[in-house]
Amino acid sequence: MSRRINFINPFGSSAYDEVIKKTLGHFCAADTTMDVTHLDACPPDIDFFYSKHMIEQSLYESVMVSEEQGYDAVIVGCLYDPGVRVARELVDIPVVGPLEASFQMAAYYGHSTMVLTDHRKAVPYIYDEAQRNGQGNSVRGVDAIDWFVKDMINDRGAVARDVVNLSKEAAKRFGAETVIMGCTIIAAIYQEYLMDGGEPSEVPIINPNLMALKMAEGLADLRQKGGYFIARQGYYMKPTGHFADEFARARRVWNSTKPDFGR
Repeated sequence: MSRRINFINPFGSSAYDEVIKKTLGHFCAADTTMDVTHLDACPPDIDFFYSKHMIEQSLYESVMVSEEQGYDAVIVGCLYDPGVRVARELVDIPVVGPLEASFQMAAYYGHSTMVLTDHRKAVPYIYDEAQRNGQGNSVRGVDAIDWFVKDMINDRGAVARDVVNLSKEAAKRFGAETVIMGCTIIAAIYQEYLMDGGEPSEVPIINPNLMALKMAEGLADLRQKGGYFIARQGYYMKPTGHFADEFARARRVWNSTKPDFGR
């Protein structure tokens, strides 16, 4: 059974596409086609919440277009899981967030985990997401290696060294058995470091890109065989009637007036 998956880097930049493709492609099943794309008409990074909200608007359009183009699942490639729940209202194919997937898969790696995210601003956000995903005491804490995404891509060796050193320290401090790498780009950089022969962290690192990929492949297979369909009577209800007409008009307006961020 073949499947097509679109890994969308939710950034208005192609700067991160190559490292995702390089480090995740070889984990794909033999009959999976995975494309790595990025967004247009949005800021180049998602480190601040105002930019995040603008990015999400472009993301929704990209998710809808992915379904129209025949993709079987979409991965939103950021540990904020930006727009994931809203996007599920819009399409019938699975929409996977790497943080949600990592939380759900973490129990297979150890009894407890923690998240080592990129920068201090993200720490309380990830704490909130752990509670929203019902993780309780299994997520022991959140810490940061203090890198912003647009900087880390230019100094990959330093980022990988920080992952190795800080993951051990943070896991011990919080009493966690495993570490979720709390940024898709950090995870890719660390994976690249391992592929180049680097010494791995002493604690198991949960790669959110890989967790999202395997979740997307599995849900895509289930959908193809009639084992997945999303509930439409509640949270993920689609607009119907005059609400559907309003949605269609809003989508046309957005696509005719997309902002130019000077790239």
